[in-house]
Amino acid sequence: MDNIRLVPSTLDLAYEELGENTDTFEREFNVIGESEENSITQGIKHAKMRGEADETSILILNILAELYRKMDKIEHLLVHGNLKRLALASTGLIESIGLEHFKLTSEVLEVGKRYYGRVEIPTFPKREIAFYFEAIEPTLAKIEKIHVRDKEAWGYFMVACERIMIRQLKGLE
Repeated sequence: MDNIRLVPSTLDLAYEELGENTDTFEREFNVIGESEENSITQGIKHAKMRGEADETSILILNILAELYRKMDKIEHLLVHGNLKRLALASTGLIESIGLEHFKLTSEVLEVGKRYYGRVEIPTFPKREIAFYFEAIEPTLAKIEKIHVRDKEAWGYFMVACERIMIRQLKGLE
């Protein structure tokens, strides 16, 4: 466990031990993963890969895509009511994160047990991430299953937290 690199970060975690509900968890896991993908974001990715847009254009397109996503969410709320997410049995506070690990503030996990969890990371755009994890220690968990785009966003967020930590250590903030 000594080679696990964690950086300070405060995130709220909703989670539940895996049991009979694995199909229900898997459905929500897939819905959350797919909600970040739409035709606009696919088009932006293709334009970026083909080199058809510069950094400014990509930024503007990403902002427009986020506005579209928000309008789509508002429309869904008006037509269908609240977004339906599973009511997970437990909540916790994440105090530090790594690329594949995170640490909770209190000893609530059972070592060796597997869990399903959700967290919202404050990036641009904000992202709700669903993942499966296993408890390594009562406060330490290893992420076992996460969507590729969510793993990238988690990594970017971790690096941003690390930069903040380095600036604080240097006395720049």
